[in-house]
Amino acid sequence: MTRQTVQQSQREQLAQQRGCVLWFTGFSGAGKTTLACEVERRLHRAGVLTGRLDGDIVRDGLNNDLGFSPEARAENIRRVTEVAHIMTLSGLVVLVAAISPYEKDREAARARIGADRFKLLHIATSLDVCESRDPKGLYQRARAGEVADFTGISAPYEIPAAPDMRISTDEDLDTTADGVMQFLQAEGIVPVST
Repeated sequence: MTRQTVQQSQREQLAQQRGCVLWFTGFSGAGKTTLACEVERRLHRAGVLTGRLDGDIVRDGLNNDLGFSPEARAENIRRVTEVAHIMTLSGLVVLVAAISPYEKDREAARARIGADRFKLLHIATSLDVCESRDPKGLYQRARAGEVADFTGISAPYEIPAAPDMRISTDEDLDTTADGVMQFLQAEGIVPVST
């Protein structure tokens, strides 16, 4: 006798939400993690079950065997995509904050997760602003030649041509997060009553 497995639709019905991925992309220091954390806090308050995958944290654990060549970056994003996909199968709204500099890798993530469950949010902070912030001192080290394959300095960043949302961080965090939440409501990811 074959036992039937629990289907994604059944998990989503139990969770009373639809699994999807909110993919935050942008330069190092753009504010991806800061904004993803704030949006996650708001989703949690609204009763939305979430998970978050941060590029730095993932590289410290799951992907600590990868470098920063184009091939290693592609594998990094492939692994993050697979974990995010598995999480969506449980009905979670997954927030991914990863530089993800190449369009082909972001599009591969969209194809794997499903275009209807993947929302690309481009944090459009300029390279000059990111470099002036330099929270980890990486831009300075990259300019000094101490960090190879650094996005925006010695490695490219392909600006998304058509993200689901382009976000300016010129405004304060609350205003920016409000805008993301309004977008999520319009997309039916968050109930309008929140």
